[in-house]
Amino acid sequence: MFLDPYVLGAGALLLASLLASRVSARVGVPSLLLFLVFGMLMGSDGPGGVPFDDPLQAQALGTVALILIMFQGGLQTHWRHVRPVVLPALSLATIGVATSTLLVAYFITLVADVPLSRALLLGAVVSSTDAAALFSVMRTQGLALKGDLNALLELESGTNRS
Repeated sequence: MFLDPYVLGAGALLLASLLASRVSARVGVPSLLLFLVFGMLMGSDGPGGVPFDDPLQAQALGTVALILIMFQGGLQTHWRHVRPVVLPALSLATIGVATSTLLVAYFITLVADVPLSRALLLGAVVSSTDAAALFSVMRTQGLALKGDLNALLELESGTNRS
């Protein structure tokens, strides 16, 4: 029986991801960090040497990954928890992100000799928060946020992704 090397490789990567997730829970390291390191090691510049230079395929995989992340986050979000924080979350996701983008861009133009358009791009990348990393660290450390902060960050993060 013939096994496609791409299917076999994808299966091996999925198995490694599951193992990394289990290890991260025991060690107390966010699984996101392990996935990033694993991805860098498997990439074309790492020891894995997997060539990946197709931008359309990268966009398609990124879109599928984003859909899965949004779907999983949506299943875990309960409306009764996020309803009281809709306005503050939307304010953080719009005004907060725009303000952070401008401040980071301003700082970059002051510190480095970078054109404003690039500084704004870097600011936009840095300013959009992702609570998934925060929640992962908090879960592994057994920490909880007070009051409605958990729902606020969850909703703000979800609105930033869409």
